[in-house]
Amino acid sequence: MQSENRLFDDFVKMMNGAAGTLAGVGREAEDAFKERVKGWIGGLDLVSREEFEVVKAMAAAARADAAAQKERLDEIEQKLAKS
Repeated sequence: MQSENRLFDDFVKMMNGAAGTLAGVGREAEDAFKERVKGWIGGLDLVSREEFEVVKAMAAAARADAAAQKERLDEIEQKLAKS
């Protein structure tokens, strides 16, 4: 009876070791996948949120300036048309 328990204990130890090894392999595969995705995304031509906000503000300012210039030009054209 003692030998059967020892055999069972050895089997359980071996299975625990295998489970630990598989868990480690899973973690390594996940880490490798994350690194590959980071590399792929890093290769894309994406901008940061801060850069986007700066360009958005610049575009809004340019639109406002263009509208002001158009109004000024319209006034000048009206004055020239009256002359």
